[in-house]
Amino acid sequence: MQMTPTLGTENQSPYQVFSRREIIALLRGLRDSNQLISMVIHNGSEVFITSILDINESTNLIIVDSAPGKLANQRIIEAPQVSFEGLLDKIGIQFSSSKLELIDFENRPALQFVIPANLIRLQRREYYRINTPLSTPIKVSLPLEMDDKVDILKLSLVDISCGGIAILDEKKVLDCSIGTTIEHCKLDLPGIGLVEVVLQIRNHQELVLLNGKSNRRIGCQFINLSNAVLSNIQRYIMKLERERNAKLTGIG
Repeated sequence: MQMTPTLGTENQSPYQVFSRREIIALLRGLRDSNQLISMVIHNGSEVFITSILDINESTNLIIVDSAPGKLANQRIIEAPQVSFEGLLDKIGIQFSSSKLELIDFENRPALQFVIPANLIRLQRREYYRINTPLSTPIKVSLPLEMDDKVDILKLSLVDISCGGIAILDEKKVLDCSIGTTIEHCKLDLPGIGLVEVVLQIRNHQELVLLNGKSNRRIGCQFINLSNAVLSNIQRYIMKLERERNAKLTGIG
């Protein structure tokens, strides 16, 4: 998402939610759909992936997964502010807390804080973005010049839209300088086939996963898509949406 400082940089005040009922409904939506969210400290210098475990209206508290490791959790509870960012369907959700507490929840460490008095709900997306399957990752092949020869680097997609993709570079070998353009990239879209695209890197972020491993998420924009390629990508997104809706309704 720039699961992270990427959900929006414009004036967000028109998108703030102050209704307690609506805030709790959105947080429950994140919890009930098991959405992973980013937990960001020190202005984005550290990002941890977490999820909502419990929301207690009577105590006015929310509980999320802890970070891997005591030192990481110590940095989180000592941070002056912790920001949370995630996606619920097509909606970007952002909220923050100035104080987190490390607790035990169902025999495991967790973090607890007060339910936010307001949050930001962003529905502005130039293109509808959908997560790609985790069980069968979609691959993008990128030509990479190394030692005077060209190697093909294959990375997994996180999500896709008609405007671009987000990819994971676990070994952190791709030059992720903002504005870098990579030509002759190939997307292998199940049921559609190979499509060739030009990618431009727009953002990147270091992630710490729940298992303690680190990963790099890179947001890329499509450059000068042909109508034929755009049509194929739209077909694939529609295919994913149909499959997701079938699972939600119990048909698939």
